[in-house]
Amino acid sequence: MGIEKIVSDLKGHENIDLKKRKRRRKIVVSRVQKLYQISKQVFANCEPGVVPSPENIGRLKAVLDKITETDVGLRPSMPYFKSTVSHRPPKITYLHIHECDNFSIGIFCLPPKAVIPLHNHPGMTVFSKLLFGKMHIKSYDWADNLLPESSTPNANIFYDDAVGCTGPRLAKLKVNSEFKAPCKTSILYPADGGNMHCFTAITACAILDVLGPPYCDPEGRHCQYYYDFPFANLSVDDLSKPEEQQSEYWWLKEREKPEDLTVAGALYRGPNLVFK
Repeated sequence: MGIEKIVSDLKGHENIDLKKRKRRRKIVVSRVQKLYQISKQVFANCEPGVVPSPENIGRLKAVLDKITETDVGLRPSMPYFKSTVSHRPPKITYLHIHECDNFSIGIFCLPPKAVIPLHNHPGMTVFSKLLFGKMHIKSYDWADNLLPESSTPNANIFYDDAVGCTGPRLAKLKVNSEFKAPCKTSILYPADGGNMHCFTAITACAILDVLGPPYCDPEGRHCQYYYDFPFANLSVDDLSKPEEQQSEYWWLKEREKPEDLTVAGALYRGPNLVFK
């Protein structure tokens, strides 16, 4: 048997063994990679104001429900979550994972007592997963359909004229509760599910957000902040609610971004994403 034949046979066996090893080797895909891949599919053809199909919402929610802080490289002992002694509200840290025209993925890291003020998500579908900790969430949806035509609220609200707010709008309270991890993913929609919400950290906590589409000022998806005032603070002709229902309705008034709100960006150090 010639040397060429021996070498050829060895190469043949080597290739067969390599194929067997590849078949036996289990390819592990990180949960954050799965999240990226499913998000890319779910938001592939969704325009502002268009909600993904129930099937796609279920697919994305199922992935998020399984994700924990360890899947994204977080620990409650990290500096982002430490309490600070200051007269200003605690600094919030945002970990950017991915953003494209169709969706964004990121994590808000809140130390105790940190607050993400009441704000909106114009034309967006938003998935939020509390990874760890305990927080209070308050959210609203617009209730303009309850207002009589051509009505103008008569405000009994005291605020700084320098803020430059526009007129108040009626909203219905959607959520006003405490949440503690582990818990299921919450979802808000362009016109339902609590599109305007406020997060208050009771303990250190982390929130993983998927937004589709993301904020974009040139396209009119600007993050607007609000004050909220009880229903009884304003009066509108031909609009009344029984006293026991008044706590369900609030007036929201636009405001500038709070001066004491500090959100700092930081590098995401969890599993790398493969963009394909």
